[in-house]
Amino acid sequence: MTEAILFDFDGTIADTAPDLGHALNRQRIARGLSPLPITLIRRQASAGSRGLLHLGFNLTPTDSEYEMMRDEFLRFYAERLCHDTCLFPGMTNVLDQLDIRNLPWGIVTNKPARFTQPLVQALGLHHRAACIISGDETAHTKPHPEPLLTACHLINVSPQNCIYLGDDIRDVKASVAAGIKPIVARYGYLGNDTPPESWGADHLIDHPEDLLKYI
Repeated sequence: MTEAILFDFDGTIADTAPDLGHALNRQRIARGLSPLPITLIRRQASAGSRGLLHLGFNLTPTDSEYEMMRDEFLRFYAERLCHDTCLFPGMTNVLDQLDIRNLPWGIVTNKPARFTQPLVQALGLHHRAACIISGDETAHTKPHPEPLLTACHLINVSPQNCIYLGDDIRDVKASVAAGIKPIVARYGYLGNDTPPESWGADHLIDHPEDLLKYI
């Protein structure tokens, strides 16, 4: 029996790629490079600054410029955090249905709290979520199970009675390690080289409202 639903944030609840992409393209334009199309940016949006800087500049954390470029990217992102970010179509109804059914739901993301908290507030979700676990609030991040287990503890539900919806292979790995049922948001960013059908999720959904079939 499902007692709670946990969600990834970027690429699952909210489409944050436009604002992340704006920060990356601002960096590229400042260096005389052409902006990247949103279709490319979406594929790496769930990977955060590391994935986007690799996409935009072929940088890795071992490069000498990486830290400076990461700090600049995050500064640009913070300046325009929720300009074009919005909930995915259908997600509002999903969350309304969970509230109607008295099913607690929460957010578990690798995104740092300084971005997660104001975004969740701007989207009007901060008073509704039973828990919000950001990437810098536990000792480990996904694919480690600790953030999901922390969320289950806060909501007071057993992992085996919980569903986690995400759009990255890390989300499935964390779910399996935590004993939570993983479902893949195929409408999300899916920024991995392997197809989501091979990740080992219990189900894959093409639209947020498809989640309601498994509750």
